[in-house]
Amino acid sequence: MLDFRPVLYIIGILLTTLAAAMCAPLMADLMVGHPDWQVFAGSAGLTAFVGITLLLTTMSPPARLSVRQAFILTTTSWLALTLFAALPFAFADLELNFTDAFFEAMSGLTTTGSTVITTLDTAPSGILLWRAILQWLGGIGIIVMSIAILPMLKIGGNQLFRTESSDSSDKVLPRVAQVASGVGFVYLALTAACAALLWLTGLNGFDAIAHAMTTIATGGFSTRDGSVSAFANPAAELIITGFMLMGALPFVLYLQAVRGKPSSLFRDRQVRWFFCIVIFFVIAVALPHHANNDIGIGRAFRESAFNVISIMTGTGYSSANYAAWGAFATGVFFFIMFIGGCAGSTTCSIKIFRYQVLYQTAKVQMKHLIRPHGIFIATFNGKPITDEVENSVMSFFFLFMLTFAVLAGLLHFIGLDFLTAISGAATAICNVGPALGEIIGPSGSFATLPDTAKWVLSAGMLLGRLELFTVLVLFAPWFWRG
Repeated sequence: MLDFRPVLYIIGILLTTLAAAMCAPLMADLMVGHPDWQVFAGSAGLTAFVGITLLLTTMSPPARLSVRQAFILTTTSWLALTLFAALPFAFADLELNFTDAFFEAMSGLTTTGSTVITTLDTAPSGILLWRAILQWLGGIGIIVMSIAILPMLKIGGNQLFRTESSDSSDKVLPRVAQVASGVGFVYLALTAACAALLWLTGLNGFDAIAHAMTTIATGGFSTRDGSVSAFANPAAELIITGFMLMGALPFVLYLQAVRGKPSSLFRDRQVRWFFCIVIFFVIAVALPHHANNDIGIGRAFRESAFNVISIMTGTGYSSANYAAWGAFATGVFFFIMFIGGCAGSTTCSIKIFRYQVLYQTAKVQMKHLIRPHGIFIATFNGKPITDEVENSVMSFFFLFMLTFAVLAGLLHFIGLDFLTAISGAATAICNVGPALGEIIGPSGSFATLPDTAKWVLSAGMLLGRLELFTVLVLFAPWFWRG
């Protein structure tokens, strides 16, 4: 019989941590005298009570997690955290129902960045800080999961990044602790550096910290209704652009750089591919933007770089209404939703390494057409790609596109127009944030969508963030039979 105690124990730790995190927005509201501090106090108390109860009832910490337990933990922990993270949104002075509160919390923890709040300019400081904290916590959680959990589960080719020997494949918790300590240091250092630089450009301390947290997490929640464009600060845009790129790179390479191997960051083929793709699409968008919209070449490249990188990294900030740049730009932005950053980063969508695996596999197949008896081996970073990895990546692509089609179909069936449905499905499963069109585009919000559509999008955000297999395998009867 499956033992749920290790799963519940870890969920207890996570909920207790979430309760502690609620103290920051509590203090923010208390300092300015806003009554919402009581909402955070009550939410923190309830969350801590449930978390500590789970800890006490499961008692001894587990030394190991089986593969089945890891699958269950990954999905249930995200759902539990979202449920309790939604409490402040539901009870705060925002007039959000539970659907909206759950949607906002899910968007935050999955670092999607889609929002139903249309009054950010006048929202209390506590809520604005809570949104930033959720994305920051979600970002570091995603990194740890992608480095320590997913490779063990062999999901979508992630086994390429195994860091443990085969004889210790189920020893998850010790590895998580090791990874989290190193990644946490780098993550915190980059956040602090980003906040300091944004403050130097003229943003106030609160805005600088909040945007630093959501930038390095590639989340995209802003403190303003107009997102980054509301500041009209080109220097801040450039800094955010740089840190979005940093958030899209593998954090294990940062650890190697800190330990005396800075060249490893630039030798990684995944990183080189990512930068080449970014440069290509920035140029492809900037030149028509300059020519068609009568703006200077410098501004065209700055705006194009910011928004292209924002979409590719899944951050979701907007510095301009790129939906008005013409049909070509709209098509490019829709396409790059399906191109993510590097594995082991805070980014989302289809990671670069999966495209590399497909490319290498296709290249080998084409060579076989010319030389049927030749021996050709697909490689990734100089190492052979196994049949297991190839099959895993191809299965992921199939399932990703099938899930996207189902989500789009459901949204269209609910009553959304074609563009809203298809771009909404894309932004949910790719965890990007803004979609396309007048309703949920860069100048709109998700507030006016029907509640049913918000639940569908919430499911899409969870599926996309947890790499599809992690969630869908729980619906297979044979999984529970062992």
